[in-house]
Amino acid sequence: MIVGVTGSFGSGKTTVARMFGDLGAHVIDADMACHGLMLPGKAIYNKIVRHFGKKVLRADRGIDRIKLADIVFNEPAKLKLLNRLVHPEAIKEIDRLARIKKGNGMIVVDGALLIESGFYRRLDALIVVRSRREKQVDRLARAKGMAKRDIFKRLRSQTPLKKKLAFADFVIDNSGSKKETKNQVKGIWDQIRTREGC
Repeated sequence: MIVGVTGSFGSGKTTVARMFGDLGAHVIDADMACHGLMLPGKAIYNKIVRHFGKKVLRADRGIDRIKLADIVFNEPAKLKLLNRLVHPEAIKEIDRLARIKKGNGMIVVDGALLIESGFYRRLDALIVVRSRREKQVDRLARAKGMAKRDIFKRLRSQTPLKKKLAFADFVIDNSGSKKETKNQVKGIWDQIRTREGC
């Protein structure tokens, strides 16, 4: 059973995924899987350097994700290009990680772009995490130290929440307390396990 958890930037999807992990799910962090694919010598690393130039590299030759983000979130065409370069390999890697865990209970894939990449088609269920916009902005400003203009730029670059919700099997509202979110997670956990006869 593979369940995806997605949501807009700052919605708290990773917090929700960890809550499923606390209940016993095997959590795959799609972002971390992508980090591994962008290491020097990997095919995606070479493609990124070829298309974006050496200006996106740190002194140690690794990809500077902050510099790369500054480029792609200011130029939509370059964001689309980056996604075209990364998504196919990312899907293969997440599939590989999921196969390793298959048969050992629920697998939860925590990913911002599960819908945009097309990976949602491989899931048994998709959970979309939502949060009030002011809560998202406050959360990101505190946790990442980002300026509000940069936060809104990122949010505008993503698929609107309304469109994401159309793909959802379950929705979690993460606007309230942690306890309220945990209760929603537990409710969905129980529903899925009952449905699957776990």
